[in-house]
Amino acid sequence: MDLARSFQDATKYYREKLPEARCAAACVAPYKRYDEHLPRIALPRPESLPKASFWETVAHRRSVRRYIPAELSGMSLCLLLWASQGITRPGNVPLRASPSAGALFPIETYVVVNRVAGVAPGLYHWQLPDERLVLLRADCDLGEQVAIACLDQDMCRSAACSFLWTAVFERTLRKYGDRGLRYVYLDAGHVGHALQLAAAALGLGSCCIGALFDDEVNRLLGIDGVHESIVYAASVGSAREPSGGL
Repeated sequence: MDLARSFQDATKYYREKLPEARCAAACVAPYKRYDEHLPRIALPRPESLPKASFWETVAHRRSVRRYIPAELSGMSLCLLLWASQGITRPGNVPLRASPSAGALFPIETYVVVNRVAGVAPGLYHWQLPDERLVLLRADCDLGEQVAIACLDQDMCRSAACSFLWTAVFERTLRKYGDRGLRYVYLDAGHVGHALQLAAAALGLGSCCIGALFDDEVNRLLGIDGVHESIVYAASVGSAREPSGGL
C-alpha cells in the first residue's frame, strides 16, 4: 500500500505546479506489427451493424464465468474486436471505439482461440490498422495454459476465446510522464468495458480478468514485460445459465 500511495501522491496534478508538456515521440510506433510472413486472417464482417438497445445491453451486462462448449462465429469475434478496439474514424489520427488519453492507444489486443468458426485454435495478435488476426502460435492447449497463468481460473478453459490486453507503455509515457501510467490502466478499462457491452449485445457472456501471473502471461505472449506487458484480460463464450456474475 505504501508504494501505491507514493505513486498516487507523486503523480498528482497541482494548479501551481503542472508538469511541462511533452510531445508524443514519433519513434514510438502507433501499431505493433509482426513478421509479414506470418499467416493472417480477415474475419467475416457484417454488412451492417446488428441492432441492439443500448439501455437493455447495459441492464443485461454481467460478468459470466460459466460457458457451454459452443463455437463462436467468426463474425461475432470480428464485432467484439471492432467494438473494443476498432478504428471508427480513419484519418491522420485514427480514432477507435474506445477512448484513449491523447489518442495514443497504448493497448494491444491478443486473442487465444479455443472455439471460433473458421479460426484454428491458437494465439493471435489483432493487427491494426488493417484489422487482421496474425497467427503467432497454433496450439490446441493454449486455453489450459492461459487458465493456469490466470490463477487457474476455469473460465479461460471453457471460454470460446480469451482476450489478452497488453500495454506498450512508452506510447503514453512519452507524452504524460509518470502520470501516464494512470492513463494506460484507464485505457485498458475502457477497452474491457466495451468488450463486455459488445458481448452482452451479441447475447454472449464475458468476464474481465485482473488476477493473473504477469510474467507467465508475458512469456506466453512472447513479450518482455517491461516495454510491453499484460495489463488486463477477459474470457468470452456462450453463457451457461444462471450467470451469477457481478
